[in-house]
Amino acid sequence: MDDFSQQIDFLQRHSTYARRWLSARPEWVEWLAIQGQKKVDLQGIRNLLDECQAISASNEQDEAEWMANLRLARQRLMLWVAFRDLNGLADLDEVTHALSHFAELAVSTSIAFIREDLKNRFGLPWSNTTQSEMPLMVVGMGKLGGLELNLSSDIDLIFLYEHEGETAGGPKSLSNHEWFSRMGKRLIKLLAEHDANGFVFRVDMRLRPNGDSGPLVCSLDMLEEYLLVQGREWERYAWIKGRLIAPLPGSPDFAHCQKELDQLIRPFVYRRHLDYGVIASIRDLHAQIQAEAEKRSSGHQGRSRDIKLGRGGIREIEFLAQMFQLMRGGTDPRFRVRPSLEVLELIKHCNILPAHEVESLQAAYIFLRRLEHRIQVWDDQQTHYLPDDESARARLAISMQGQDAQAGDLMAELEQHQNHVAHLFEKAFLLDDGARLEIIPLAIGWVPDQAFFPGSCARWQAWVDGPKQKLLPEKSRLIFDNLMCKAAESLQNDGSNSAHADQTLLRFFDLLEAIARRSAYLSILAEYPRALSNVLDLLKASQWGAQYLTRHPHLLDYLLNSQAERALIEDPEKYWGDVRSNLNMQLDDVMSDGDGSEQAMDILRVTHHNETFITLLTDLGIGVQQALPVEQVSDHLSALADLILQTTFERVWPSVLKKFELPADTNPPFAVISYGKLGGKELGYASDLDIIFLYQADEADYAAQEIYALLAKRMINWLTAFTSTGSLFEIDTRLRPNGSAGFLVTNAEAFRKYQLREGDNAAWVWEHQALTRARFSAGNSLVGSFFDSVRSEVLSQQRNIEQLRSEILEMRRKVHAGHPNANPEFDLKHDAGGMVDIEFIVQFLVLAYVHQHPKLIGNLGNIALLQIAGEIGLIAAEAAQSVGDAYRLLRARQHRLRLDGAEKTRVDLDQEPEFIAARDAVQALWLEIFKAPSSLN
Repeated sequence: MDDFSQQIDFLQRHSTYARRWLSARPEWVEWLAIQGQKKVDLQGIRNLLDECQAISASNEQDEAEWMANLRLARQRLMLWVAFRDLNGLADLDEVTHALSHFAELAVSTSIAFIREDLKNRFGLPWSNTTQSEMPLMVVGMGKLGGLELNLSSDIDLIFLYEHEGETAGGPKSLSNHEWFSRMGKRLIKLLAEHDANGFVFRVDMRLRPNGDSGPLVCSLDMLEEYLLVQGREWERYAWIKGRLIAPLPGSPDFAHCQKELDQLIRPFVYRRHLDYGVIASIRDLHAQIQAEAEKRSSGHQGRSRDIKLGRGGIREIEFLAQMFQLMRGGTDPRFRVRPSLEVLELIKHCNILPAHEVESLQAAYIFLRRLEHRIQVWDDQQTHYLPDDESARARLAISMQGQDAQAGDLMAELEQHQNHVAHLFEKAFLLDDGARLEIIPLAIGWVPDQAFFPGSCARWQAWVDGPKQKLLPEKSRLIFDNLMCKAAESLQNDGSNSAHADQTLLRFFDLLEAIARRSAYLSILAEYPRALSNVLDLLKASQWGAQYLTRHPHLLDYLLNSQAERALIEDPEKYWGDVRSNLNMQLDDVMSDGDGSEQAMDILRVTHHNETFITLLTDLGIGVQQALPVEQVSDHLSALADLILQTTFERVWPSVLKKFELPADTNPPFAVISYGKLGGKELGYASDLDIIFLYQADEADYAAQEIYALLAKRMINWLTAFTSTGSLFEIDTRLRPNGSAGFLVTNAEAFRKYQLREGDNAAWVWEHQALTRARFSAGNSLVGSFFDSVRSEVLSQQRNIEQLRSEILEMRRKVHAGHPNANPEFDLKHDAGGMVDIEFIVQFLVLAYVHQHPKLIGNLGNIALLQIAGEIGLIAAEAAQSVGDAYRLLRARQHRLRLDGAEKTRVDLDQEPEFIAARDAVQALWLEIFKAPSSLN
């Protein structure tokens, strides 16, 4: 027996459906001998429908003949797919895509057939928007929407049309609603009615607005009103899969229809914030489906034998994927895909669940879908139950696992997959292993321990007696009360002293008041002990972090799951590349159809908030094994600022290009140069950005000045404007040539002349000091390279060392006079022996000696430059080490003080004597270099 004979025999032994049709149509065996070795692709499906399309295009339309041909095309496709699937020639995607694409083409071909008759009798509906024929919009839901149809699926459809009106161009006229209703009814008949050749698809219309009691077709206005007024939570899940299948993609009407539909559906399905309310909703919906499955499984061997709705079945995998889609799809467009396997891959890629868990779900999904196909192909029945008798199970085992397989092997593999799915499904709803907070009424008169929490006790009593808590829904009020009780108990038992614990509980009170009317956020803290514990750790560690979280409570998400923090630490380069890709995807999504600048500015701000907070968690050691040192924290904050600057440049430029009618491919010779903290990659959480703007053009080209000035102004607006989502940065451009009196944007060649002091308008020494910490941050890299060459040329000039020493000393004393400290505590930054002294020491060494020692030219940071100066003998190696250590110590302490909300970063030297040695080391090196103290006090 040759290979094909074995394959056709295997098909007929495992499908009575195939046996019947090949017996009735023996010529199809020859067709399968050739076609069965070919992948089922779109062109092959179109070829099957050619006869139907020929009838549709003819003047004499015979509906019975048309229906017969469509059904025969369906049977041939089913045999083709079943042959390849059972014989291991097709993967799951080929099977489901083939069936889904056939359904799309069957719908569109049927619409074309019906349209001709309706057009001849009643004319056509007309779109006021496009000034062309108005098509029937058919939305494929469920598995059809996800390109996941199985071998005996029904198809879930919703029929829509653009707006009300009347048809024109025919002997009679109908309302648009009546015209499309007639088309819808006939479409269902053409697809679902049985004749001698079977049927095409069972059609389920129950997902339309108001289900069976609603109209068969809806205008977009009717759909919008329904979703706003009556749309239920389960319909959000259903519409995740919704996909416009008619008009067909690529047709003239598709883009317009898709845009109109998307504007209605997207805000209904996806919220603009991380939506944790879906967790409880999916849990409730799953419980309802479980109960229904239990009823339907009576007479079968338990619900676990229902491989779709049973424990560990297909639906649980789909629900898990949809949960993350609904939670994240509003803020991350990547989660708006439809196929379940794609969603699972995205969950793995984003580190939301561990890779091995997602791979287990993917393997289970593929196994269960393959098993589903083998159950259904036996007799073309839409069933998901395993057969009860052993012989049928043995047959299934062979069809799944090969000739030597036993029923017991199949059942063991099935049970293993179901157990994995059930475990991961339940785990996904828990997110951590702690017990959920029990929500019960507090004891009458409960207050925090007054002796331990004096401030919080007074605040609590004012809250209980005040109007705000009385306006809360009862459930929210109960959660609020229980969270306060739990937090007080936790803080009292964790060893904190009373003052610190009271301060932390007051911060927690601030947070709860901010989220009290947002039940989803309260639920996160109530349902996920890890989140509550991490919140308290954050509030204890940082006043700044507490205020940041209270202003941006959507950041609670990152206290549930530490995947992002770990990814940032493990591979920063990949991490920031992923952030960039995701940010651009979101911006493309809102800016593709128009301006979208307001939404884009919000996306930039939310991204900045998210990434700042993730960096903060790594800084505080929350969710990671070890806290990052301040140098790495600043590296990440600087990388984030560079990313925001570059993205802003890229997104603002097209509007400038359009205003000045420049060629679309113009690459602007424009750069953002950063100075100060950003330039030195020492950015803090609330640092200003010191930047200047350079452009390359002829110095007499005033049009270029106008173009790039507008670009800079628009960038500054994007970066500084306060929107509904907050703000980004404070921008300081005073370090440009001539400061506030100079042009906002500077010609690059003019900048070079200014810095090199060619002409009357020349840079000061302090500007060259600033240049030591300047670098290219965003824009055109060629302009960035030009800046680097200018910087090298300027810094490498030979200088009069005594004059340089005198000017820097004078500038240092001016800075000191501008920051007087009458407090006995040591000012880490401005006092003699502080951070400014170290920065001035390094700047002097660079400006004085880089012409002799080019190693000093790099913008490497103060500690690295001190080490180089020690290695090449400009200063003693011991001094380089001790002052470098001092800088690290001073920065770290300053950083912690700012995190805890200190306005002035000062320390009591009696309490922290290690700073005495640091100060003395800095002052000693200062005196050695400058021969005079850094201040006159």
